[in-house]
Amino acid sequence: MTRASASTRTSFSHFQIAVVGGGIVGKTCALLLAQQGMQVALIAPRPGNASAAAAVPGEGEWDSRVYAFSASSQALLSRLRIWEALDPARMQPVRDMRVFGDDTAARDDAGLTGDLHFSAYAAAVPELAWIIESSHVERVLDTALRFQHQVHWYQQAATGFERDELGVTLTLADGARVRANCVVGADGARSWVRTQCHIGVSTRRYRQSGVVANFACELPHHATAWQWFLGAPPKLLADEESCNCEILAMLPLPGNYLSMVWSADEAHARELTALAPEQLAQAAMDAASGAVGRQFGALRCVTPAQAFPLVLQHADCVVQPHVVLVGDAAHVVHPLAGQGMNLGLRDVAELGRVMAAKESFRDEGDLRLLRRYERARATDLLSLTAATDGLHRLFSLQGGVARMVRNTGMRAVGAQALLKRFLIGRALG
Repeated sequence: MTRASASTRTSFSHFQIAVVGGGIVGKTCALLLAQQGMQVALIAPRPGNASAAAAVPGEGEWDSRVYAFSASSQALLSRLRIWEALDPARMQPVRDMRVFGDDTAARDDAGLTGDLHFSAYAAAVPELAWIIESSHVERVLDTALRFQHQVHWYQQAATGFERDELGVTLTLADGARVRANCVVGADGARSWVRTQCHIGVSTRRYRQSGVVANFACELPHHATAWQWFLGAPPKLLADEESCNCEILAMLPLPGNYLSMVWSADEAHARELTALAPEQLAQAAMDAASGAVGRQFGALRCVTPAQAFPLVLQHADCVVQPHVVLVGDAAHVVHPLAGQGMNLGLRDVAELGRVMAAKESFRDEGDLRLLRRYERARATDLLSLTAATDGLHRLFSLQGGVARMVRNTGMRAVGAQALLKRFLIGRALG
């Protein structure tokens, strides 16, 4: 990898691809296309000079933001030789998942009846997912990019966007000019690239925030992920517009640690983030009707709680001449299935496939070429969006009849081994 020099500020450098965005999706995209032989410009701030984390993390070293990586994401990162470079001490396989509806009357004293149980063993797969900290994956990607000479990493943000029939010229904050046949917008839900291209978005705000924090647990978690549909907070039931289902997920981390993702009403989320660590731990145990405490023993909060807004969003289009959107720039889904990052990495894998199969007479920004990517990703995006948003809407419906129908349906799914294997297959990608 080379850095932009002062000479580039007086002219422009030409690349086949310019990737705007420095998250996991953007860095993976730049690395994949470079390994396929393309000249790639990565336009993103460089990471700080933080010291390397310990091989076995202490309590203060866990990141609150973690992702569940599916088999398809693992395969892509393995192909890029990233997966093998990850520290096993910071990776946790998920071999079982238990999902509980909001029919508390159906639970026994341990809170374990009426749940939907997904098992890697029953599905004949090694694991359902891997839980890994976002920052750890990014650090390994950063190292790989430093040794990838096909990638030129520009440290300044893009401030100017000029497009013509042959490509796009980006002007950077330091005056450098980057010319590319195709610009990949991998710059998140508030995408600057999408705005420059005047691509509209359809957005539905859930009026919720995802509250994340990590806990030490007294008892082993047995590589199991847990999720509870909690219903709407009682004080909000009188306000039909605010009756959003709250969802609590506890994801296993290496050792006796758990990562919490609590999709909570905005006001409730503010209350949760303001709690003292011991109060937050107790709130998590209480929310799951005591099941967490009995399964994991006492919980102890080891990282500060953080919150991020939850929205459903998709771009009106994901390709234009010489421009393509990937990841959150193209779509944002509810985190209840933990598939947002996997969806973005499947975008990257498909874009790489399309570029590898490109005819020699087309350049990388040819709209007919980019539409192949758009068509290939449409079904996956539609099905996952419908599933996550549909489940959230279903569990947000109030009333005894709605509760009975959804919980009966969930138990019926749990009784169908073939259907569960199908669902696991879709989740694995």
